[in-house]
Amino acid sequence: MESFFRFFPELVNGLGLTLSLFVLTLVCSIPLGFLCSQAGLSKNKVGRGVYLAYVTIMRGTPLILQVCFLYFGINLLLTTLGVPADVFRLDRFVGAFIAFVLNYTAYFSEIFRGGIQSINRGQYEAASVLGLSKSLTMRKIVIPQVFKIVMPSIGNEVINLVKDTALVSLIAIEDLMMLAWSATNREASVMPLIVAMVFYLAINAVVTLVLRKIEKRMSYYRI
Repeated sequence: MESFFRFFPELVNGLGLTLSLFVLTLVCSIPLGFLCSQAGLSKNKVGRGVYLAYVTIMRGTPLILQVCFLYFGINLLLTTLGVPADVFRLDRFVGAFIAFVLNYTAYFSEIFRGGIQSINRGQYEAASVLGLSKSLTMRKIVIPQVFKIVMPSIGNEVINLVKDTALVSLIAIEDLMMLAWSATNREASVMPLIVAMVFYLAINAVVTLVLRKIEKRMSYYRI
């Protein structure tokens, strides 16, 4: 019990960092994913080509590799260019955050692209006949239906994001996973890992509940 009170405050601090990365990634990647999906639907070949290359790289390589590449790769490049370490170096958390946003933006953009393409073209034509602009059609007619369609897929990615945050321990960020593993080695006990598991399960339980509430609220938009 004494060891529990030693490592528990550490895990709570790590939980705060894990939640920060989770929330910031989610807040940035969902809107960016929707915007990027427009490039995938664009008639511009260059735009579609850039989008396809970006999505292929982000979805075709492991997230853990992207985290390492962004943090170590950018800092190594700065060193090679002769930029002094006291002038600028990419922070560990910032590097992980950028990697997570780029990765999840790619996944969300493909989800949104599929959702938009599933909308019957007749609805666009009907909106045009009624005199609605393209932006108004997208905002009032298409987007509500798209979010209803893609919510289960988005929910799966959000749950994956909670678990993927543990990858940042590889670059020595003191998140929940890293502190739990450190406490396990120090205390020679699996209890810190069990507590970390409970924390992850609790986060995902709350996320699942929120997602179900959102889906229920959006059940008005039936197609």
